[in-house]
Amino acid sequence: MRDGTSVSSATVTSYRDLRVWQLGVDLAQEIYLLTRSFPKQEVYGLSSQLQKSAISISSNIAEGHTRESSNEFLHFLSIAQASLSELETQLEIAARLRYLPSSKLEDVYGKTSALGRQLYALRNALRRRSSP
Repeated sequence: MRDGTSVSSATVTSYRDLRVWQLGVDLAQEIYLLTRSFPKQEVYGLSSQLQKSAISISSNIAEGHTRESSNEFLHFLSIAQASLSELETQLEIAARLRYLPSSKLEDVYGKTSALGRQLYALRNALRRRSSP
């Protein structure tokens, strides 16, 4: 099931089995490491916002997976997708403020893009499964 798009209950026993959740946790870890080098005045500003957005992605995937219905899961996946967009916006601001080198930004954008595609694929798979 490691592609992140399978929603079969036979292969997914926990949100931890979902590739999108795993990628979300990896991304949050990377954001925490990146924000360590931000200026101290950003501890409660942009650093904190980036961290909250990054954590929100995998947290919403986990919460949605534990809900009772596919429609509820879809709702939380939508929230995770929105948090990913917030994160990308905040990364752009950090880059414009020169808190991130362009090479790091490109690397992180590659990861956010891959995660976004997998979230989209999972949402589509759930919609197909939920449709009569």
